[in-house]
Amino acid sequence: MDKIDRIGLIAGSGRFPIFVAEAAKANNVALIAIALESESEKKIEDIADKTYWVRIGEAKKIIDTLKSENIRYAIMAGKVNKSTLIKNALRLDEEAKRVLKNIMDKKDDTILSAIANRLKDFNIELMDSTLFLKEMMPSRGALTKRKPDKRELEDIDFGFKIAKDMGSLDIGQSVIVKDKAVISVEAIEGTDAAIRRAGELAGKGAVVVKVSKPKQDMRFDVPVVGLHTIDSLKAAKASVLAIEADKVLVLDKESVIREAEKAGLSIVAV
Repeated sequence: MDKIDRIGLIAGSGRFPIFVAEAAKANNVALIAIALESESEKKIEDIADKTYWVRIGEAKKIIDTLKSENIRYAIMAGKVNKSTLIKNALRLDEEAKRVLKNIMDKKDDTILSAIANRLKDFNIELMDSTLFLKEMMPSRGALTKRKPDKRELEDIDFGFKIAKDMGSLDIGQSVIVKDKAVISVEAIEGTDAAIRRAGELAGKGAVVVKVSKPKQDMRFDVPVVGLHTIDSLKAAKASVLAIEADKVLVLDKESVIREAEKAGLSIVAV
């Protein structure tokens, strides 16, 4: 592969695209951002060399923009709420309809793989979304001073296996358990909503486990946690966040650990 000195960033929601953009610039890579209206953070404009705003479903505009900017390599980062995509199905352009027409199902990996394959038709290679962020994926061990107790460790072990099974089915990447019982699982609503729902169902002390899929494609849908995750843990009165070592991105790591310790939470990579 040629040395990358210019890259396109298709930016969804959340802080992930911001961190990708900042890291790319820190590596002296020119950055062209394609930001999704109502999804992407406006801060992306302050970082990227150029920013183009598009509506969800404007696939042709995305491809034409990448081509006009002579982009050979691109990264997709950040969530696009699938429920938003479903609700806006009638606003898909002809290119988007073409991409989705022949796919087997509407699973995340199926949709994203179809997008990646279509980009390849235009000689645009979709890259590992963690390309510039490898140091943000913690290795095995406790991140916080407080480590999980015996009951929590048993719940982590129990939840890890279930979360991996869920990932193999492309349902979600997080499971919330308590006393070896599944309280809630992540589906279309996302991790934060699943955590908060668990708090309503189980009260305090739940354990949240977030993993990568067994055959994780690092180009998209990489598991991410951040300060928003800590807010959800606190709201749900959960006690532990367990993430898969070397597979889950922790954004704002120092702030995440600081806020977790203030709340008496344990964070551990397993």
